[in-house]
Amino acid sequence: MGLLDLEKHFAFYGAYHNNAFNVAIHMLFVWPILFTGQMILYFTPPLLTLGFLPSVLLLNWGFFSTLFYALFYVALDYKAGSLAAFLTFFCWVASSFVSSSLGFSLAWKVVLAAQLFCWTGQFIGHGVFEKRAPALLDNLAQAFLMAPFFVLLEVLQFVGYEPYPGFKTRVKARIDADIKQWQAKKQKKHS
Repeated sequence: MGLLDLEKHFAFYGAYHNNAFNVAIHMLFVWPILFTGQMILYFTPPLLTLGFLPSVLLLNWGFFSTLFYALFYVALDYKAGSLAAFLTFFCWVASSFVSSSLGFSLAWKVVLAAQLFCWTGQFIGHGVFEKRAPALLDNLAQAFLMAPFFVLLEVLQFVGYEPYPGFKTRVKARIDADIKQWQAKKQKKHS
């Protein structure tokens, strides 16, 4: 699987997120997981300082992970990736201000509660509605790197966006084939 092969990655994601309720759960919970992850990374030490930035915006692991996410999203698809990059940086800025206001002693509690709530919701989505283990068990990068972009791409597809003509049709064919293969494997295991 090529690192920047959007069609393959999105088909892999789609095979694990084919149920409408599970997709809705992910749309609600994936970005808060990213946001609260950025909140806790706010408290890592600065790796670089620039005098023109507000003191609350630290160039630490939170910033550099955000930069990596943003660049990766743009490399996957320029248009949707640019929007995802903007949203990722918006979350970084907002999470920096929230974390700075709360302080570490309260922020980690907020992060823990939000992470537990959101991850539990997603596992329920997979177990109850999708009836398939989450993709993170087969591809950890899907859970932590690509999920925010793919949730956004799902929303954009509702309004008719396609990275290129035929993308949705080709991805749907791959998803259907993957689900069929998974169901056959599951059936074989239970026979």
